[in-house]
Amino acid sequence: MTLEAARQKLQEMQFEIFPAGDGRILARKHGCAAGLEERDGVLAFFARPGRVVGGELARLIDRGYQKFLKTSSAEVPALLDDLRHLNQFQRELRFAVHAPQLFNESLGTVSDRYIYDRVWFRDEGRQPKAWEQPSLQS
Repeated sequence: MTLEAARQKLQEMQFEIFPAGDGRILARKHGCAAGLEERDGVLAFFARPGRVVGGELARLIDRGYQKFLKTSSAEVPALLDDLRHLNQFQRELRFAVHAPQLFNESLGTVSDRYIYDRVWFRDEGRQPKAWEQPSLQS
């Protein structure tokens, strides 16, 4: 699917479309947004689908006990309505642009990062020894 075909389909499905420069578009609906571009004739995301918080696209972070919406300047708990709207947005967006729906994504909202309170440095592929004092930086 081309970017222009995706733009037309998204507009038919009542998405708000904004130019994002360099032939890119930003699709917005349900308080969520995603950035689309065409790379080598293939439609791709330049900004993953996320909830808009304070005018900025937030990343969904799972801390094990709670999901959070994180922007460059804030981190707020993700409420049930936030997750519901994000899930609905992702399903409609994927349908509109003919993107594949993976099994784990169809079960519910998938986070951008998983940061559990007792698993330090998980994203870096290492776990400290019991006697090491980890620094808790996000």
